[in-house]
Amino acid sequence: MASAPQVAFFSPFGAAFGVDLGACLQRVVDSGWYVLGPQVREFETAFAPHVGVRHAVGVANGTDALTLALRALGIQPGQRVLTVANAGCYSSTAMAQVGADPGWVDVDPARLTMAPEALAAALAEGRVAAVIVTHLYGQMADMPRLTALCQAAGVPLIEDCAQAHGAALHGRRAGAWGTLACFSFYPTKNLGALGDGGAVLTDDQALAERLRALRQYGWTRKYEVTVAGGANSRLDELQAAVLLAKLPHLDAANAARRAIAARYSAAFADLPLTCPPPPGPDHVMHLYVVRTPRRAALQAHLAAHGVASDIHYPLADHRQPVRAAPPPPLPVTDQACAEVLSLPCYPGLTQAQAARVIEAVRGFFAGVVADAGAACGCSGCAGVCSAAPWAGGVGSDIAAPLSVPMECGRRILVHIK
Repeated sequence: MASAPQVAFFSPFGAAFGVDLGACLQRVVDSGWYVLGPQVREFETAFAPHVGVRHAVGVANGTDALTLALRALGIQPGQRVLTVANAGCYSSTAMAQVGADPGWVDVDPARLTMAPEALAAALAEGRVAAVIVTHLYGQMADMPRLTALCQAAGVPLIEDCAQAHGAALHGRRAGAWGTLACFSFYPTKNLGALGDGGAVLTDDQALAERLRALRQYGWTRKYEVTVAGGANSRLDELQAAVLLAKLPHLDAANAARRAIAARYSAAFADLPLTCPPPPGPDHVMHLYVVRTPRRAALQAHLAAHGVASDIHYPLADHRQPVRAAPPPPLPVTDQACAEVLSLPCYPGLTQAQAARVIEAVRGFFAGVVADAGAACGCSGCAGVCSAAPWAGGVGSDIAAPLSVPMECGRRILVHIK
């Protein structure tokens, strides 16, 4: 049996934020009320103003949140809904639940979130019933431009905030930009429960009332179904109690993620590796995702050195085997899916563990630099690369062989295997 990695990809202990979770659960057990009770109402009342909206409606999970948001907007089978294809197939799954026709939009090469130019082109084609914008890896999308485009087209915008709890752009939190906003509270999220959980947020009272009916069979009164498309999708009291206790610690936990990310980025600055944008309020570092054409080799090297990693996400929605139609051209999306690799980044990651991650990543690329020194054969520069940005700049497409500038002014070829 293989031994566990010395640096795990996620730690449930760090995710507890130091909260006495046992006491939260015991309080619910003692109350005797387990579904849609006082803990859910209290969490909804606290979470809505935290985000900056009037209403929060707790549901069973993040995918249900997206599905019920589409139903609340009245999306019908065959209507076209735009989204991105590099975010794990969750929005596409929700669209399939309501029978919507997915229209995939390419992403910005820096943020890897929906590209405003691509959205503008898709909206210009017409027949768009809604747009789902995903804040990916903790990085908020370009909401000022995306919301302006949707408003001009008269199309409702749904925010997928499953990876962006607490992020803010221009002082406005993720979840406060769209017509509706959907959150997941899966245990690995920045604000995670001890199981599944989700919520839909909105400023629109009529939509909030419709969502409350939809999450419970379409009832507006017990056993009276007045809203079509209802489901059994309720946030339970146990999860709500945990979320309520952890919410006051969210901003501090996000700050811890940003500190780890900043350390990584500083340590990797001279490597042929694309790192995330500098951490700021609009990026809560749900995942620290690097990009390299040598992903498979890097991931294998990390595993061999006791560092866990993961890929978010290796196969884009438009290329899933379940789809019969030819995939539309999404070149930035496809390249990202071939290159992204997530490194451990979470509250509770120790300084020593972060150092081990850095050592392992740098160790992988050290062989490339060593090869460069050997190839130069110049005593004047000792084989030292003269510029941290390698040929084409850090994060550019790396061809094989790679031309590297040396201190002596010569350029040598490094063979990327």
